[in-house]
Amino acid sequence: MLPHTRAMVAATAYAFITGRKVAGLHDHSTGRDVRIAAESRGDQVQGIDGDRSAKFGGTLPEIYDAGERAHVSFEIDGTKAQGYDRASSGFYTAQVSGQRVQLYDHDESVWFTFSVQDMETTIDAPAGTEANH
Repeated sequence: MLPHTRAMVAATAYAFITGRKVAGLHDHSTGRDVRIAAESRGDQVQGIDGDRSAKFGGTLPEIYDAGERAHVSFEIDGTKAQGYDRASSGFYTAQVSGQRVQLYDHDESVWFTFSVQDMETTIDAPAGTEANH
């Protein structure tokens, strides 16, 4: 699974599971912030990957990544998401805990951690501070 696909999956999983808007991610594997936003309503999600200028979204059980021109399946169960990335032909599992998403990429057999900056935290953060870092 490509790094930007992992970020998209993490943002989408967080938006679906928590019902909160994603305003950005911090990818702990690369040590960098990812410009990505996502919002869910019911069984639909819409988002944009600012780093790639690519939209993504759709209705469960699949979302479409316009940048890769590929679908990613999503199955939500409580605080977990799992599915299949058609672009890489790989499976993933994601766990949301607080403002973190841990994603297991089955092809690489590696866990990836993302810290989420959501809209509520961004709005509530005192001026001059960075939330969730």
